[in-house]
Amino acid sequence: MKRWEFTFRLRGRSVRYVGAATRTLEGGGLRDSRGEPMTHIWGLSYIIMAAVAAVAMTPKAPAQDSLKVTVDQRGAWETAAPELGQRAGIFKKHGITLDLTYPRAESEIETAVISGSAVVGVGVGILEVLRAYATKEAPIRIIGAIMTGSANYWYVAASSPIKTVTDISGRTIAYSKADASSQYDVFDLMQRYRVKPRPVLIAGATATFDQVMSGKIDVGWATPPFGGDALEQGRIRILAKANDIPKIRDKTVSVTIASADTLQKRKDIVDRFTQAYRETIEWMYSDAAATKTYAEFAGIPEEVARRMRDEFFAKDMLSPNSIVGLSVTSKEAAKSKHIWAPLTRKQTAELVQIPAASAPMSR
Repeated sequence: MKRWEFTFRLRGRSVRYVGAATRTLEGGGLRDSRGEPMTHIWGLSYIIMAAVAAVAMTPKAPAQDSLKVTVDQRGAWETAAPELGQRAGIFKKHGITLDLTYPRAESEIETAVISGSAVVGVGVGILEVLRAYATKEAPIRIIGAIMTGSANYWYVAASSPIKTVTDISGRTIAYSKADASSQYDVFDLMQRYRVKPRPVLIAGATATFDQVMSGKIDVGWATPPFGGDALEQGRIRILAKANDIPKIRDKTVSVTIASADTLQKRKDIVDRFTQAYRETIEWMYSDAAATKTYAEFAGIPEEVARRMRDEFFAKDMLSPNSIVGLSVTSKEAAKSKHIWAPLTRKQTAELVQIPAASAPMSR
């Protein structure tokens, strides 16, 4: 018995068929061992045709589009979807590989999107977007919400005599200009509970914690995951949560942006990014692997990650599907001189262009 083989290429792939028979390849055609023409060529043809069909029917992996995305606050739960979705393979399923960067300042995100060094910006404050749009400083568009409401909380040292919010009148309470929401939230807290503490400007959550633990400040503030270990250890007590205040809870505070030019020229990839983002949020609240992945990413214990999600970040707070309270926010922005006048309906429709949801793809 002699062996013979055929090798050919189909759709860039090499297909090789090896057989055993008394037939050999000689001269200009197929002949058997006696030199006579092969009489079973059609059977061989069927084999080749079957191989061709098998290769043709084999699904090819979709081509991956690289997408540059710049994200605010590396390690924050509310902006973790791009990182977690990438690790879980959700964006890959939609044909996207994310090139993620984390700038030092939120203002750098808007600059990156405008300059084209990033296609999508995640976690930009709504007031900054309104200002840039209304002053025509930047042709940016909102393609999704990041955070509606706030996960900020106020706390006291475990040994503090302060037991409830009503006990803070006359006491010192920290806020930070580095986090605009901290500054506004403390005044909303005072209005909501009709208390009159003494706001004190402190630079950041870490400095605030140190001041509270040393007894120099009565009430501190933080954004999860900061303070998670101290809560687990019983060193601090939560006094109030920002999301308990309707004025804070009912407004979108940060968004995802892209340039108007990107929406015009690369709408397909923006649509796929948004759909993958939606599916990632669903996964973050339905799969135990999500908190494990997040804990690894943020560098915190898994139990702290789970408590943080369950206690501070309700799923609807991270929904990208609508910008909540934009009319109110627009009026407040005009009142505070961030913009000249509240947005009209036409301007709102131009600014907010969130891609429609589609049926989720199976994983």
